Amino acid sequence: MQKDMHPDYHQVVFVDSTTGFKFLSGSTRKSNETIEFEGETYPMIRVEITSDSHPFYTGKQKFTQADGAVDKFNKKYGLK
Repeated sequence: MQKDMHPDYHQVVFVDSTTGFKFLSGSTRKSNETIEFEGETYPMIRVEITSDSHPFYTGKQKFTQADGAVDKFNKKYGLK
C-alpha cells in the first residue's frame, strides 16, 4: 500500500460567520486559525451558511429586491 495516499483526517470546528454557531466535525481541510472548543484547541474553519442560519431550517426566508433576468429582459423589450 502506498504511504501518504490519503489526506489527513482530523477534528475541526466549523463557525457560522453570520450567527457565530459552532460545531465540531471531522474534515480533511486545513486551517491556520485555531479556536478553544469544549476545553480543547482545534483548527477553525469559517463557513457562510449552516443549519443555524439557512432559511430552510430557520423558517425565515430572505427576499432581495433585485430584479431577475426575466424581469430585466421584459423591461428592456417592453414586454408584459
